[in-house]
Amino acid sequence: MSKIGKFSSFKKTSTHRTGASTTSVNSEATRAPISSAANRSRAKSRPPQKPRPENPVIVLFNKPFDVLCQFTDEAGRQTLKDFIPVADVYAAGRLDRDSEGLLLLTNDGQLQAKLTQPSQKTFKTYWVQVEGEPSDEAINALCNGVELKDGMTLPAKVCVMSSPDIWPRIPPVRERKAIPTTWLEVQICEGRNRQVRRMTAHVGHPTLRLIRYKIGQWCLDDLPNGEYKVISTAK
Repeated sequence: MSKIGKFSSFKKTSTHRTGASTTSVNSEATRAPISSAANRSRAKSRPPQKPRPENPVIVLFNKPFDVLCQFTDEAGRQTLKDFIPVADVYAAGRLDRDSEGLLLLTNDGQLQAKLTQPSQKTFKTYWVQVEGEPSDEAINALCNGVELKDGMTLPAKVCVMSSPDIWPRIPPVRERKAIPTTWLEVQICEGRNRQVRRMTAHVGHPTLRLIRYKIGQWCLDDLPNGEYKVISTAK
């Protein structure tokens, strides 16, 4: 069983509880020529790359519970605007209203696309409090992939961790006194809707609290809940 300490001194751990031939042919003789019109058509079909801004920035935000991952809301609920006064930045990926932790915003469209495109396989690390004590079989299932309504999940990196030293959630998590809880570190490179919650529920351990700790190379470190910091990426 791996143990992870405070979020301010987090270290990556790799400890997990886990239980056709080719025929060569003359390509010049068999390959059909591609017309210049086809080439132009392919070029047109590719989405144009967004130019990088003159002063690209990254905003790291520790999103509190019950805050919407958008800047406006007609219903008057709390949004990013209540916390982040930085103009012209947009979230690279989303974080559910009932989830907490790291949200990355940027004015760099290329970086935003890189972090959100599934083909880039950017890993995100979550700290997940689940109901009950997952067995080795349940951990193995999460690691190998589980069948959800929208298909099989890709292999994940999952391990049991010690309770992190983090901010209190408001309101507190509703725990059942007779049932213990367990913290898991879950790393995935997908971004399906409420994926981690659905994965843990699939193996019989509903998620009680979910905190995103890391996106690619960026992590919370000692960033307080509800606070943000700006990183300049200009060269």
